[in-house]
Amino acid sequence: MKIFSAGQIRLWDQFTIQHAPVSSVDLMERAAAKCADWINRNITADKEISIFCGPGNNGGDGLVIARLLTEYGRKVRLYILESSQYSPDFSVNLERLTPLSLKVHYLRTQTDFPEMSTSHVIIDALYGSGLNRPLDGIAAQLVVHLNRSGSIILSIDIASGLFADKSSIGNAVIRPAHTLTFQAYKLAFLLPENEPYTGEVTMLDIGLHADYYHATATTCELVTEATVRSLYRPRKPFAHKGNYGNLLLTAGSHGMMGAAVLAAKACLRSGAGKLTCYVPGCGYSILQTVVPEAMCLTDTGETHISGSDIPEGFDAIAAGPGLGRHPDSLLMLESLFDQQIALVLDADALNLLATRPQLYTKIPRNAILTPHPKEFERLFGKTNDHFDRLQLAMEKAQELGIYIVLKGKYSFIATPSGNGYFNATGNPGMATGGSGDVLTGILLGLLGQYATEDAVLLGVYLHGLAGDLAAMHKTQEAMTAGDIIHYLPDTFRKISANS
Repeated sequence: MKIFSAGQIRLWDQFTIQHAPVSSVDLMERAAAKCADWINRNITADKEISIFCGPGNNGGDGLVIARLLTEYGRKVRLYILESSQYSPDFSVNLERLTPLSLKVHYLRTQTDFPEMSTSHVIIDALYGSGLNRPLDGIAAQLVVHLNRSGSIILSIDIASGLFADKSSIGNAVIRPAHTLTFQAYKLAFLLPENEPYTGEVTMLDIGLHADYYHATATTCELVTEATVRSLYRPRKPFAHKGNYGNLLLTAGSHGMMGAAVLAAKACLRSGAGKLTCYVPGCGYSILQTVVPEAMCLTDTGETHISGSDIPEGFDAIAAGPGLGRHPDSLLMLESLFDQQIALVLDADALNLLATRPQLYTKIPRNAILTPHPKEFERLFGKTNDHFDRLQLAMEKAQELGIYIVLKGKYSFIATPSGNGYFNATGNPGMATGGSGDVLTGILLGLLGQYATEDAVLLGVYLHGLAGDLAAMHKTQEAMTAGDIIHYLPDTFRKISANS
């Protein structure tokens, strides 16, 4: 699913008006009707609904919602920020309220602000996705007042004060419990810094013209189940293990062999043909006992991998889980880079790499790096906000010709081509030790079967989906990284159905 900028969404509206054809005021009616229907179905009849409208088209949506809810017989109070200029469609819909016995309250100063309580539901229709400067004056004061009210707030299109495409840190922004947005996700909904300003997001299809969607290029997309189904390939009847990758996992150190075990098990559960684990001497008995399906080779180092004799001849390699940060292990990284094959770097492989920036240009093209936020910062430096971090990730992915998976809610995948993908699966229960090691194993297993970009998109999605299934059965609080592996078979069953 493409993620459009605020400017592109505005052009999409205009394209629809010109080619559907439909008038702008009728398109507003269509969008607001979808919102009013949702509100009528989801907000109980005992709640009084207070609608706050700004002077633009977002306010126009609010006026239509007020009219429709009044016609449904709902208890509605309407408040309008007084302005010297209202948009044409706002004015049309204000006139359409005349036949109704709906009193309009104009807000000129703070003394006009109504008292609210928990018995009210606030509909925020002050400012939409076209906002390009922070709110100030009475608008900012109203936002603060509404946030302090204790009422449930529902935002139309986007929370008022929130920028769609850039950071809103420091802005006065509505804090909704729910956002009803139109046709496509906004970038702002997918970044951690905006968590207080999105609530639960519901996307409403308002019938914007499909031709614009298909013809318009975007930098970012949201990976959905439909995307993943299109990538998945069922196994062929005469296939053998050689068709699904000869893979190497270099992992583990004294006291951290569990990470190697988790990565190895996840790799095998992802369909790997043949897996070899390269571990320090202390890990041999552990791997042979706990993961009998994998072969095991040992490094000359007893407690950590020194990298003096990394084997060759594999289709893909993953390095990092439980590796430790012994300087000797840098030799292992350099040896892997020299092989110039498909590569996944995670955890301590990234932390070691961050100590030697001069090695960055030697990373094999199309390698996959999977940092969490702190690891990303160690590699590429601090950023002012999450929007800047996305931009930096995309710049580094292009510059180095690699894939960067920024792990978190809506994990972000920056690609060498300059495109970015947000992942739609996953939950806070996955914020537990070992989850990243499981992702590394999944990616390694899929690299034996798919082209790199397909493996990344598929792997990150499956990892999150398995986590969602684990949370459903185990709860977010009680789930472990091992539970993610346990539910991997169900994820393949789900995406392969009717593929």
